[in-house]
Amino acid sequence: MSACKTLLRSPLFRRQCKPGTFTSPLKFHSFSPYVFRLPPPRRRSFILSPDSGSRIEASSEIVRRYSCSEAAVSLEIDCSTEEISAQKNNLQVPEDTVAVLLTKPNEVSRLMKMERRLEGECNVQLDRWFPYLDKFKAGCVYLSSNEVLEAIDPYLMEGRKERFRKAVKNRTYSVCLVVEGLSDFGNVSAAFRSADALGFQSVHVISSDISKRYRDNRHVSMGAEKWLDIELWNSPLECFKVLKSRGYRIATTHVGMDVVSVYDMDWSCPTAIVVGNENRGISDDALGLSDMHCSIPMKGMVDSFNVSVAAGILMHHAVCDRTSRMGCHGDLTPEERQTLLAEFSLRHSDSAISIANEYAKRKMSS
Repeated sequence: MSACKTLLRSPLFRRQCKPGTFTSPLKFHSFSPYVFRLPPPRRRSFILSPDSGSRIEASSEIVRRYSCSEAAVSLEIDCSTEEISAQKNNLQVPEDTVAVLLTKPNEVSRLMKMERRLEGECNVQLDRWFPYLDKFKAGCVYLSSNEVLEAIDPYLMEGRKERFRKAVKNRTYSVCLVVEGLSDFGNVSAAFRSADALGFQSVHVISSDISKRYRDNRHVSMGAEKWLDIELWNSPLECFKVLKSRGYRIATTHVGMDVVSVYDMDWSCPTAIVVGNENRGISDDALGLSDMHCSIPMKGMVDSFNVSVAAGILMHHAVCDRTSRMGCHGDLTPEERQTLLAEFSLRHSDSAISIANEYAKRKMSS
């Protein structure tokens, strides 16, 4: 009985793969229609050999198993890989989000949804910079942050809303990060991730060298750039002029004699901390335009950290110093928190903008 089974199944298991194209339509001889899928890739399998009794024999042929063996099936299988190659060529690797932001200024400006203040227009009561006005342009009308939240909140999960509230509570604009001339987008991404994790909302990029790309860093930032306020500048002069008009002192990291330890600085003052190129460090222009030079004391044989590591250490110490002096790191007023919360809600997804626009239309028609 076993030999009979072997003889019956052998022709189906040992069909040869013939080069050519699929014959359309498929032809069946004496049984009801079946739907056949594309042949599976070659794989090794073990089958009973009709020529050698019950000996098990390895085969690397394409194996097709059917639930019926009442008749033979006439099939011509295309073994070429042209279609597979064409499909692979059509698959494009997604662009690096941070690289897109740093090379396309319009993409950066599109991240920010609420209306922004004019340059130099600081918070009169607190004498410090907060970038947003309490209004969002939805079509022909403006919505307040309260109206934005009223429109979008029903569509957000409670866990997401709580995450937003916690992040906004610990955010500050009083200290911002500036990266100058970095040539490795991976370092920029890592610095962005540290800024978001430690509660710094504002980051600035000066003349990033986009001609070099050392490694694939698509996941280094972990999407932090979506929640930060990123501003791009062509030169230290352009950047520092605006930052000083906003009330910041400029502190450049530097290895030299005339430097202040970061552990001796008062981080409760509005400060823009600047880190420089991986190899050259801070440019001479930036050093000349800064208000002070600072450094992280080194205890070993090397005289510097990796730039993204240095940025993380600086920001972490700033959080610790501000907490010890002020009792907390986040320093936004309740009104500013609500405005930033509306900003985060609008950035949550593309549909959030559509929801706010629909809310504005209903507001106009009522």
